[in-house]
Amino acid sequence: MDNFNWKSYAEGIEVIDNKKLEEFEKLVKDNFVDTSDEDVIEGTVVYMTDREAIIDINAKSEGVISLNEFRYNPELKVGDKVEVIVDTREDRTGQLVLSHRKARVIKAWDRVNNAHDNSEIVSGFVKCRTKGGMIVDVFGIEAFLPGSQIDVKPIRDYDQYVNKTMEFKVVKINHEFKNVVVSHKALIEADIEEQKKEIIGQLEKGQVLEGIVKNITSYGVFIDLGGVDGLIHITDLSWSRINHPSEILELDQKLNVVILDFDDNKSRIQLGLKQLSDHPWDKLSKDLKEGDKVKGKVVIIADYGAFIEIEEGVEGLVHVSEMSWSTHLRSAQDFVKVGDEVDAVILSLDRESRKMSLGIKQISPDPWTDITSKYPLGSKHTGLVRNFTNFGVFIELEEGIDGLVYISDLSWTKKVKHPSEVLTLGEKIDVIVLELDVDGRKLSLGHKHTKENPWDKYEKDFALNTTHEGEIFEVLDKGATIQFNEDITAFIPLRHMEKEDGSKLKKGEKVALKIIEFNKDFKRVVASHTSTFKDQELKNTKRSTAKLASTNPEKTTLGDLDALANLKDKMDDK
Repeated sequence: MDNFNWKSYAEGIEVIDNKKLEEFEKLVKDNFVDTSDEDVIEGTVVYMTDREAIIDINAKSEGVISLNEFRYNPELKVGDKVEVIVDTREDRTGQLVLSHRKARVIKAWDRVNNAHDNSEIVSGFVKCRTKGGMIVDVFGIEAFLPGSQIDVKPIRDYDQYVNKTMEFKVVKINHEFKNVVVSHKALIEADIEEQKKEIIGQLEKGQVLEGIVKNITSYGVFIDLGGVDGLIHITDLSWSRINHPSEILELDQKLNVVILDFDDNKSRIQLGLKQLSDHPWDKLSKDLKEGDKVKGKVVIIADYGAFIEIEEGVEGLVHVSEMSWSTHLRSAQDFVKVGDEVDAVILSLDRESRKMSLGIKQISPDPWTDITSKYPLGSKHTGLVRNFTNFGVFIELEEGIDGLVYISDLSWTKKVKHPSEVLTLGEKIDVIVLELDVDGRKLSLGHKHTKENPWDKYEKDFALNTTHEGEIFEVLDKGATIQFNEDITAFIPLRHMEKEDGSKLKKGEKVALKIIEFNKDFKRVVASHTSTFKDQELKNTKRSTAKLASTNPEKTTLGDLDALANLKDKMDDK
């Protein structure tokens, strides 16, 4: 009687076996959803209208969801399983309202975390562009796809990915700010890594592979070999010189390359393009020899010369000394510039080392050939001031003919310490040929010789014992100076500065001076003021003595003796 159901008896309910009741309760639990529960449940699409989807969740009634919640999945159809959550048990019409979007959000973080932890591949819908990348719908969560994580190649058009469903890998989750970062590039790299291992294992020097131009820089081109990148240096692109790789290649271009070298782990691969074609030197005409005239284009200029391309990939060097007959060397830029078409003569040709030296000056005749007839000794010419040295100045008479004017041959009157004191570069001056050394290719010129030597005239005007008026210019420790004119500055020794009253000459005094020394070669003039009156006294004394002796030569008195003694003293002083 303990198991008798008194309640059922009291209510007049037919007695039912408890075992059957338990089976019924289990059946209800397994097949019917408790709409009061807020857990995510799975339903089946049973019907679709233009605006809504009818979902069967095994409840008392079917639920409805707006199709707007399925925009990420435009291929939704009857029979698809979807996750939902009960949003409203009964609306005004008694309809059960479900939400797929809320269910996705609830489940999304669990799925995202699980995909991140297990490195699973997820599917996402690219919604739109944003600053620095794209917004992707992953499990209902808006994730960020950086531009650098879209592809292994630089992306030029981001819009091509909008409204597309792609596979991604969850690379970063920020739980605090609810941020998710995904990458499509990571999936590509994983595939490439497998290809890379396979390709690297087969790499050999000299192997020819097909590649795609991935990036172009000023120093070379990066080639994608199918997961492995290699570099073609600019010098290995073409046998001819180029200024930039973009002159001959463009992005995404397919081409064959040869492996030149790689490091131990084959992470740096050096490729070549020009090596796939014959070396231009091997195709150079066998008839070409030293002394032949050739035509070419200036491709590069250095301080020491210029490289001339006479055929594609075949260059010769013209040293700056072979650009002009002039012995006065200048920079190569003074003669040619890049792109110039020039004629030259082959001076040397070494096919084994692939070197060629050229000459430009040999196209024109050597100006020294008839130098003696063009510039005979004593002939006068006009030249250009080209270069200064401490000992003189080089004058260019014509291209290839330079002569030297020594510093002592610049002026008859001035004491020149450096040519720049009297000349300027580029100035034209007259010169006279003084010496000619044909074998040594040297010309000695004179500039002062084109004018009359004023010292020839001064030698007469300022002859010895001539007297001149002048003003003391400067007083020194050992004497004084006086300027007779712009060329002649005379020196007065200290003992010749004494005046008649016994005092010394002072600066600015105007006095008479006698020339006591004149040297034209050394341009030296010495004068004396004292001599102008001492000599006169001596003459007067001699004249008096002579007169006395002539009047009475036999009667010499004591006074006469005194006069002679005084005369002797004066002469001693002199």
